Amino acid sequence: MEFGILSIAIPLLTIVLAIITKDVIVSLMGGIFAGLLVLNGYNPFTAFTALFNGTIEQFAQGWITKTILFTLFVGAIITLLEQSGAVKSFVAFLDKYSKKIDSPIGAQMLAYVTGVIIFIESSITSLVAGTVAKPLCDRNGISREKLAYICDSTSAPICSLIPLNAWGALLLGLIVTAVDGKVIQGEGISLLIASIPYNFYAIFTLIIVLVVIYKEWEIGPMKHAVAVSVQNEDHSKGKSSLEASPALLPMLLPVLVMVFSVPAVLYITGNGDIFKGSGSTSVYYATIITLTVMYFYYVISKRLTHRDFFDALFQGMGEMLSIAAILLFAIFIGKVIGDLGTAKYLASILHGNISPVLMPMLIFLVSGLTAFSTGTSWGTFSIMMPIALALGASMGLDIPLVIAAVISGGIFGDHASPISDTTIISSMAAGCDHVEHVRTQLPYALLGGLLAAMAFLVAGFLTA
Repeated sequence: MEFGILSIAIPLLTIVLAIITKDVIVSLMGGIFAGLLVLNGYNPFTAFTALFNGTIEQFAQGWITKTILFTLFVGAIITLLEQSGAVKSFVAFLDKYSKKIDSPIGAQMLAYVTGVIIFIESSITSLVAGTVAKPLCDRNGISREKLAYICDSTSAPICSLIPLNAWGALLLGLIVTAVDGKVIQGEGISLLIASIPYNFYAIFTLIIVLVVIYKEWEIGPMKHAVAVSVQNEDHSKGKSSLEASPALLPMLLPVLVMVFSVPAVLYITGNGDIFKGSGSTSVYYATIITLTVMYFYYVISKRLTHRDFFDALFQGMGEMLSIAAILLFAIFIGKVIGDLGTAKYLASILHGNISPVLMPMLIFLVSGLTAFSTGTSWGTFSIMMPIALALGASMGLDIPLVIAAVISGGIFGDHASPISDTTIISSMAAGCDHVEHVRTQLPYALLGGLLAAMAFLVAGFLTA
């Protein structure tokens, strides 16, 4: 059955709801309900029951349950790293040896490298990088605004380029949904990996930050950002205010275990071919292995008691419930949009009117606008990925390029948005005014966005 303009109205309604409410879960549920209302002959009772029955039915698919559990376990790992003192010990270790990099470039590179290393979650990336580098940046005349920019620019971009985290779980879930629905062909994990080289905004942003650091390249309002005075600073290192013994292993061991567990399980589940392995199974078991290692290490080293470990584990899982709900409803709305035939209708309109060469760039720009308006890259992925994948398949576009266009657009809009959580957290971590952080960062974000748009145009031409 063809639903015509209504098939476009449903995802547009979801975007509008996200902009108005600033609540991704409510917006996704509203979009799902509206779609089910159309699919069930405008019977509100049937649509209501289909919404909640359909939500439960999602768990019948093993990969969805594994992906959601992975998301919850990542929350547990983050909380355990914090409550065990692993993060503070890591910061104290870097602080202890900061004299070796006590220079303007060294202070900024400390924030940059820390942001790249801690790719487990965007918020903790910004928080650790800001906490570690702030004293050294103050001492070397680096403004808090520039520190906030470095923290913000190495959080979401690096998490999307090294998706061994909740970002990867969400993206993999959206891609696998399209594969299972016969919208696109291929292996979910292979398509996600293949999209990484096309993630132009993330790549350009990381390069631009390095240029800013090494060339002291300040544009726009950043020229007028003033460093915090440290005239009265107590330079005695003595006991750090962190009150944690310097140590690398408590922080790095869990990260390394998870990083190496994913390809190992991919190899096993793929019967010797890492690209044919099960992505959902791999990340699921990687977090289980990581939590097991953390339990024995933290309890034996007396960083946590048995009870403290499980209290932190369940607390961390609880803090990720909202993210897990976003993931669940994102998968659900992808199915609804597929049933409505949104992509086929869009393709019929665009065919002959817009060249397929332009589509990757347009997908990037629309995703960027959506993320800027809503302040969430994850919500943008959830709304845009099902549409973009189906549209890409119907127009014969390169699927990894389409995936990357949505990811890059979501990060670009989120990076530039004043209501983004990562933007707010980066301001807090660096200790600078939020509005000033948005003002000083925007020119760099727009430059990265312009370069990415041009790259997607060229890539669209080369892959057409």
